[in-house]
Amino acid sequence: MSKKIVALVLMVAMMAALLAGCASTSTTAATTAAPAGTTAAAETTAAPSGETVKIGFAMSAFDDKWLTYLREAAEKKATELGVELTMVDGKDDPSVQLGQVENFVAQGMDAVIIVPVNTDATEALTKACFDANIPLIAVNRNFKSEDDYTAYVGSNSIDAGIFQMEYIGEKLGGKGNIIIMRGADGHEAATMRTEGVKKVITEKYPDIKILAEDTGKWDRALGMSLAENWIQQYGEEINAFICNNDEMAIGAVKAIENAGLTGKILTAGVDCTPDALVELKKGALNFTVFQDPAGQGAGGVQAAYDIVMGKTVDKIVWIPYVPVPPEEYDTYAAFWGM
Repeated sequence: MSKKIVALVLMVAMMAALLAGCASTSTTAATTAAPAGTTAAAETTAAPSGETVKIGFAMSAFDDKWLTYLREAAEKKATELGVELTMVDGKDDPSVQLGQVENFVAQGMDAVIIVPVNTDATEALTKACFDANIPLIAVNRNFKSEDDYTAYVGSNSIDAGIFQMEYIGEKLGGKGNIIIMRGADGHEAATMRTEGVKKVITEKYPDIKILAEDTGKWDRALGMSLAENWIQQYGEEINAFICNNDEMAIGAVKAIENAGLTGKILTAGVDCTPDALVELKKGALNFTVFQDPAGQGAGGVQAAYDIVMGKTVDKIVWIPYVPVPPEEYDTYAAFWGM
C-alpha cells in the first residue's frame, strides 16, 4: 500500500471521528502504534454516581494558533460528556501554571489535564496532583517520565522531524545546507522534533550540513526575523529551513519571499494548519506534517473522564502524525473545510 493511500485512509478515519464529535478520542485506537512498554493501563476510583465530573485544563498558552484548535476540541468534547471543564492560560510561565494547578487541587477537581509550559520541570505539577490523589493527564507535550502522569495523549514528536528531514533530504538529493528553527526551549516537542531531523541526517544524509539553529519560540514574527538574519548572513548557501512548527515556517517563507529567493530555499513545518495549507498550495511552503489538534484535545478530555469514571485507560494514547507534501493539499484542505 502506498504512503499516499495510507495517508488518505488515516484522513478518512480522522474526518469521520471529528464529524462524530469524537475526533480520535478512543483510548484504545492508537495502542497498535505505541512502542513496546507504553500500554500499561491507568485506573482510579470512580466518581460518585450522579455528580458532575469537574476537570481543570491547564493550557501552556491561549495565544498559540494550533493550541487554539486543541482547546476548542476539548471544550466541545466536555460539552458532549456533560463535564464541567475549567480552562486556564499558563501564559508560557511555569510558575503561573503551577499556581493554576494548585488552585485546581484546592478546588477539588476530579482530574487535571495539562499542556505543560516546560516539560523539563514537571515534578511540582505531578506532586500537587498525586499528593491529592487527583489524576493528571498530559496532552500534546510528553513529560520526561511516564511515572509523572496518569496518562498521556499526544503524538510521538520525533516522528515529525523524521518526516520533515526525509522529505527535504530527498528533494535536496542528499546534499546541501539547512537551518533548523526550534520551538521554545524546554518543550518536549521542540527537543524531539529537532532530534528527529538530526537523526535522519546522521543515518541517511551525512552530506547535509546544519548551518545554524536557534529557537523561534513557535512564533511567526520571530521566525521571520530569524530567517531574515540568516538570509543576510548566508544568502543562497541556505538550501532549506526546517522549522518545528508551521507558524515559524510561514515566517521563514515571508523572509524568503522578501529576499526574492522563492523557489531557491525549501521550507518545512509541522501542524498542517489552514494558514500553512495556503502557503503549501502557493508552493511557498514545501512540506508540513499533520498533527491532529482535535484528536489530542478531545482525546485528553475523554481520557480524563474515563479515568474519573473508573474505566481503564492506556498509559499512552498515540495520535499519529501524517506527512503532508503538496500533492496532499486537497485532502487536508477538505479536513479543515477550506
